[in-house]
Amino acid sequence: MKILITGINGFTGEHLVEHLCQNEPEAEIYGLIEKGGRFNNLGERLQERIKLFEGDICNGQEMAKIILGILPEKVFHLAAITFGPRVQKDPHLAMNVNFYGTVNLLNAILETKKNPLIHIPGSSAEYGLVKEEENPVLENNIFRPMDFYGVTKISQDMVAYQYFRTYKMQIIRTRTFNQTGPGDRKDFVCSDFAYQIALIEKERQEPIIKVGNLEAKRDFIDVRDVVAAYYLSMQRGEVGEVYNVCSNKAYAIKEVLDILLSMSEHEIEVKTEKERMRPSDVPIQIGSYEKLKLQTGWKPTINLKETLKDLLSYWRNIV
Repeated sequence: MKILITGINGFTGEHLVEHLCQNEPEAEIYGLIEKGGRFNNLGERLQERIKLFEGDICNGQEMAKIILGILPEKVFHLAAITFGPRVQKDPHLAMNVNFYGTVNLLNAILETKKNPLIHIPGSSAEYGLVKEEENPVLENNIFRPMDFYGVTKISQDMVAYQYFRTYKMQIIRTRTFNQTGPGDRKDFVCSDFAYQIALIEKERQEPIIKVGNLEAKRDFIDVRDVVAAYYLSMQRGEVGEVYNVCSNKAYAIKEVLDILLSMSEHEIEVKTEKERMRPSDVPIQIGSYEKLKLQTGWKPTINLKETLKDLLSYWRNIV
């Protein structure tokens, strides 16, 4: 079995490699990595399992050459720009990577005349503004994106569906809610809080944690549960379908902060900063994973407190 992971050195990609090595020990794992890219947390033993290809997802010719050289039987397409402020700062780049990069990949696969199983991961940002009575969100909920990242993921989602319909490609889509866990970038809220606490404990930051909107409620899911969902969706999912990957629970950002603060013995002041506020924010968003559970048997296994404990330990070790 030849398995290709694009964006293999990203947060999710590194966890997926570990999951695949545990569950597909005989598989050949190939990775697409950006030129000059490197792994952040993946151990050398696991890196040795991967055959790496450097390339630009935005370059159709490069993608065609790489795909032809691998001829994968399964593809996990994780390459994307996911950090909202970066997307807002350079929307053209975000669209090129998230949308046109997906088109380049699908076209490259089409040219091989093979028909591998392909996973295209979307985001809860596609749903965007969810009315309170629509929670927990089902896969057929209307899209009301609140940022340009959500727009790029809708575009990716829909072109994947179109290629499934038009070219009969074996594509399975998911929409992942707010994933976090050890190894997450400090740009994202849970990781940002944990990183600041770790700095404060080492006296590298004054005992003040800087925050944005603490009232928004989100559905948080551990990245280790996410990659298990991706794997099972490719094992037992139905091509052409889309599945939510979530916890079916909502926590206010303040609850997340309070859990992390309770894990530190330091007295830490909380300070709200205007620049950390988003221009638009969704008050509450909870997902339903019932469809994925019925199809594959998947359900989340790691609770938020355990996730945050592991995330804080990760940043303590880094700091």
